[in-house]
Amino acid sequence: MLFHLLYPLHTTYSYFNVFRYITFRTIYAAITALLISFILGPWMIRKLQELQIGQTIREDGPDSHLVKQGTPTMGGLLIIFSVIISTLLWANLTVICIWIAVMVTVGFGLIGFADDYKKISRKNSRGVSGKVRLAAEIAIALFVSTVMYFKTGFSTNVTIPFLKTALPDLGWGYIALSTFIIVGAANAVNLTDGLDGLAISPVITCFMTYLMFAYFTGNIKISSYLQIPYVAGVGELSIFCGAAVGAGLGFLWYNTYPAQVFMGDVGSLSLGGALGVTAVMTKQEILLAIVGGIFVLETFSVIFQVGWFKLSGGKRIFRMAPIHHHFELKGWAEPKVIVRFWIISILLALVAVSTLKLR
Repeated sequence: MLFHLLYPLHTTYSYFNVFRYITFRTIYAAITALLISFILGPWMIRKLQELQIGQTIREDGPDSHLVKQGTPTMGGLLIIFSVIISTLLWANLTVICIWIAVMVTVGFGLIGFADDYKKISRKNSRGVSGKVRLAAEIAIALFVSTVMYFKTGFSTNVTIPFLKTALPDLGWGYIALSTFIIVGAANAVNLTDGLDGLAISPVITCFMTYLMFAYFTGNIKISSYLQIPYVAGVGELSIFCGAAVGAGLGFLWYNTYPAQVFMGDVGSLSLGGALGVTAVMTKQEILLAIVGGIFVLETFSVIFQVGWFKLSGGKRIFRMAPIHHHFELKGWAEPKVIVRFWIISILLALVAVSTLKLR
C-alpha cells in the first residue's frame, strides 16, 4: 500500500525512490511487524486471559508441563495480523505471489483457529477431527497449487539441491508435489510446537533463509549468476518473509521460556503453510527438507514411534514423541532442548544456503 502511494512521488521528491528497492521495503516490513507485535502483544495476552482462552495440556505429556495449564493460547493471531498488515503496507500488491502467500496464511490460520476453539470449548487436547482438518488443508493447498500451475510463466521443474542440471519437469504432477509440501510443512511445524519458543525459533530461521532465496530468484542477474531458476515477481516474497521474521521475533519476546502465551494451532498451521508455499514459489521446494530439518526430525520421530509401536506390539523407539519430549524425559531442561534445537536449525540454514554454490 505504501509502495503504491509513495513510490509514484519519486518523480517529484527523489527520496521516495527508496520504495523501489525490495531490500528497503523488506527491512521495514520486518520492523513494522515487530513493532505491531510489541504494541499489541500485552493487550492480546490480557484479552486471552480475560476470555479464559488457556492451553490444555495433553494428559500423557511430561509432568513438568502441568504448570503450563491455562497459559493463554491462540497467540498465533498476533503473528498472522502482524504479517498480513506489514505485507500489505510494504509489498507490491500487483504481484500474485503475495496474494497466494496471504491466502495460504489466512486459510491455514482459520483451520488452526477452529481446532484451537474446539479444544478450548471442550477443555481437552482433542480438537477438530484429524480427517476433517487434513481434508481442509489439502483443499486449500490444492487450490493454490492449481492457481500456480496455470500462472503464466510458472515452471513445473523441480530444483534438486546439490545438482545443477537436474531439473525434472513433473507437469501435472507438480500440483500434487506442491500440495504435499504445503500440507506437510504446516503439520510439521504444528508437531514441533510443544515447548516454549521451540517452533517459532526455527520458523524465524527458515523465513530468513527463504527471504534470501526469494530475493535471488526474483533478480534476473543474481539468479543467472547462481544458475538457479528465475521467477518474475517472486522477489516481492522477500517482503512477506521479512514480515514473518519480524512478527516471529515479536512473538518470541512473549513466547520465550517461561512463555506468557502460546501460538496454538492457529499460529503453527498458518506459519507452516506459509513456509511451504514460499518454498514452492521460490522454486526451492526440496531444499525445505534441509532448511526445516528440525520440523522433518520432529515429524519422522512421530511416524517412526507410532509405526514401531504398532509393528512391535507396544514397544517404543523414543521415550516419548515428538522427539523434543524424549530429550525432556532424559533429563534435559526445557531451555536446553529449545536452544540446542535452534542451534541445529541455524546450522541447517547455513548448509541450505551453501547449496547455491555446492552444485
